[in-house]
Amino acid sequence: QVQLVESGGGLVQPGGSLRLSCVASGNIVNIQGMAWYRQAPGKERELVAGITSGGRTNYIDSVQGRFTISRDNAKNTVYLQMNSLKSEDTAVYYCYSDLTYYRVGFYSGTFWGQGTQVTVSS
Repeated sequence: QVQLVESGGGLVQPGGSLRLSCVASGNIVNIQGMAWYRQAPGKERELVAGITSGGRTNYIDSVQGRFTISRDNAKNTVYLQMNSLKSEDTAVYYCYSDLTYYRVGFYSGTFWGQGTQVTVSS
């Protein structure tokens, strides 16, 4: 069974940093895109950053220059380095992946992690 497990969330003061990690497991053959989304209370889930299998990245404007997404293909892991955090970054952060896995045949699908809370507050 394919699973995405996030870690690294927590409480941090404004201006601080956090690093999120997301590990994909479960007979994974290949991972195409990986991304981080977030959802703040009362708001819709939004794409924060994405990275292709070739390493091409994209970010929403509000995190450009502060957040960095990266991936380790050998470890099926995606990271989100978050610097200069602001109160408006407070949200549940979700890992997303588009991948191919094996289960008596090859299948492709999209998967979500369970989410990790990031709270930026003094």
